[in-house]
Amino acid sequence: MKNLSALLELRFNPELSTNADGKHVRDGLSTVLRTGDYLWVSCDERTTLERLKKTGEHTFAEHVSFDLTQYLDLPDGNNSEIDIEGLGMAEGYLWLVGSHSLKRKKPRKEDPVAKQIKRLAKVTSDPNRYLIARIPLVHHPETGEYSLCRECPDPQDPSKTLRAAQLLGSDKSNQLMDAIAHDLHLAHFLPIPGKDNGFDIEGLALHEDRIFLGLRGPVLRGWAMVLEIRLQETEDGTALQLAPLTQDGLLYKKHFLHMNGMGVRELRINGNDLYLLAGPTMDLDGVISVFRWRNAMTQTQGEEQLVHRKDLERLFDVPYGSGVTSGQDKAEGLGVYDDQHIIIVYDSPSAIRKPEDDVVVADVYRVG
Repeated sequence: MKNLSALLELRFNPELSTNADGKHVRDGLSTVLRTGDYLWVSCDERTTLERLKKTGEHTFAEHVSFDLTQYLDLPDGNNSEIDIEGLGMAEGYLWLVGSHSLKRKKPRKEDPVAKQIKRLAKVTSDPNRYLIARIPLVHHPETGEYSLCRECPDPQDPSKTLRAAQLLGSDKSNQLMDAIAHDLHLAHFLPIPGKDNGFDIEGLALHEDRIFLGLRGPVLRGWAMVLEIRLQETEDGTALQLAPLTQDGLLYKKHFLHMNGMGVRELRINGNDLYLLAGPTMDLDGVISVFRWRNAMTQTQGEEQLVHRKDLERLFDVPYGSGVTSGQDKAEGLGVYDDQHIIIVYDSPSAIRKPEDDVVVADVYRVG
């Protein structure tokens, strides 16, 4: 592809890379964030964040895994996945968001047909998925290393303390879900599993004090949505709460984008522009593309926006699995690699993306 600039090898530590169900972290990458010489990635079936260090021109290795239960008060501890679908960095914090989605059980081919059909009727909720949180991200100038801490002095102002915190909520909801419970466009999709075009957050981006959340679903007659919120500390500083976006007390805004029927898989802010990785909202092979919404940060300062196809730049399409690789190479994570490039990581990578044990290949694309 003309935009493909480089292939990156991500090398994981075999002792840290397999979960209790035997799934390797490289097989479920859903997000990617670059901080200096480090890449942060997450697997959607874990409660950990993975950090890799740049060790060569096209290689990231020296894998370290961070157990998020050491920094956040997860409702279900390590017992269920967060389904991390977005990472961001702002003002000394690493931010993350869970999918907030329900999931439908998969039929198991080895089961009797009646049991398979019954499983398709079962919808479940993971308590840890209702998470929007920040964790202090400490930069060590002497070594260039970035690491996490639960609480530490602010390097920019030692009189202040940086503390890990998360949006107020429970094992079944949080303030955001409560705020949209009766929303004209979203309410009917909250009880529907994410992969059935139900409510599903995939993507997080930060600009000053505003947080943008991409929705994989629902897609309404071809229109995808990006939510905009603002969070502030509670009075005691131990948690986060929704803060008004406008003088009349609006707690969230919805921006509608027509991306040819695709939902948001990830989003990133670069300068004043918003980059979006878009793909099918449902569980199927389909076109995955990168779009650019120019001047989005300026346009969204006021009212909710509705962005037609002609006002979005479709930069390029990303290869996806089909035929013998059906269900594989699903682009899920998009990050800013540098001013001229983005990086994309894949869920369910095909064999060609796994040249060695514990290694997976990510793509760098030119966008500048």
